[in-house]
Amino acid sequence: MIAGIAPVRQPGLDFTAIDFETANGFRGSACQLGAVRVRDGLPASRAVWLMRPPAGFDRFDPRNVRIHGIHADRVADAPRFAEVYDAFAAFAGDDVLVAHNAGFDLGVIESGLEVSGRDVPAHDYACTLTLARRIYDLPSYALPSAAREAGFAPGRHHDALADAEACAAILVDLARRMCPPGEATVDALLASQGLRRSRLTARAAGTGRESRPTRQARTMPGLFDATIPLADDRTLPDLMRWPDEGVNPEPAADADPGHPLYGQVVVFTGGIGMSRQEAKNRAAQRGAATANRVNGRTTMLVVGDGVDPAELAGAPEVNGVVADPGATGPAGSGGDPGGAVAHRKTREALQRRAKGQAIALVSEAEFLQMVDGAWPAGAR
Repeated sequence: MIAGIAPVRQPGLDFTAIDFETANGFRGSACQLGAVRVRDGLPASRAVWLMRPPAGFDRFDPRNVRIHGIHADRVADAPRFAEVYDAFAAFAGDDVLVAHNAGFDLGVIESGLEVSGRDVPAHDYACTLTLARRIYDLPSYALPSAAREAGFAPGRHHDALADAEACAAILVDLARRMCPPGEATVDALLASQGLRRSRLTARAAGTGRESRPTRQARTMPGLFDATIPLADDRTLPDLMRWPDEGVNPEPAADADPGHPLYGQVVVFTGGIGMSRQEAKNRAAQRGAATANRVNGRTTMLVVGDGVDPAELAGAPEVNGVVADPGATGPAGSGGDPGGAVAHRKTREALQRRAKGQAIALVSEAEFLQMVDGAWPAGAR
């Protein structure tokens, strides 16, 4: 049994929880996969694979390495993604796949198989991020925060197996809360929130239109290929810092109301792997309004610089000042000046949240997953 998941049997609650880590901004560049198979609400088996991303999309971006700690030499002798996918498919069988922001993880499967020249199979899936946002009441719905709400002590965030275990625990807890005893299934949980399974549609290799992330990656030849030197390697690890907020576009009228960004009022702080304007445009495409400053309308703050918002959500106060968990002292008193709490917007959001305003803190990685995009070429 996996430590932390309550040993309470829930007949019929069967699924496989998954988590991918990627080598670079292209979602098809998987380098690690963790999976937990759950039967009757209890973990039955688990597996973790390291892999080389598909050839031509296997450059390890320092921004991603900074997040998960996996370097190219660690997977040098590992099988390629397509071979690992075959092993995973045998492990999961016909299970509903569950992930925290499942659109991203299923997109990893789709794009990885597309650039590997393989058929894309059908997979039904459900998203614990979407469910957690509807059922929990949290300042941050990042995986560690949601897992702790589920009563699970998460392992190292961005280790694929630890995150798959946390995802499994979240779904088990949500089903326990929302489904009558003896009637807990993935479908029953989804139905309790007016949702149903999503599906990755099967497609034979070379037929139909490729996914948008794959089409986008193919417009950047050589950018993700480890065998092709970049024009200037020094530009790769640099995070963008924006002197200009840009303009705040109108939310897209045809955006999906079920998307986690829909209806949010989003503010950005710190550096992520795209310009501030690009980030705002992508948020608006998903139905969010954006703003330059944190105020009474703000519902989400995207925190860059590789900071885990779950740590900020629990940051203590020292003499009335929120302490930066990544600094050597409290913000404003000799701590790391680059720490996230040194950002005026972060301090303002934390202060407003302490007074009761509902402001979600979202990491750069979570935001990138929510907007279904790779790092744009302009970030280089």
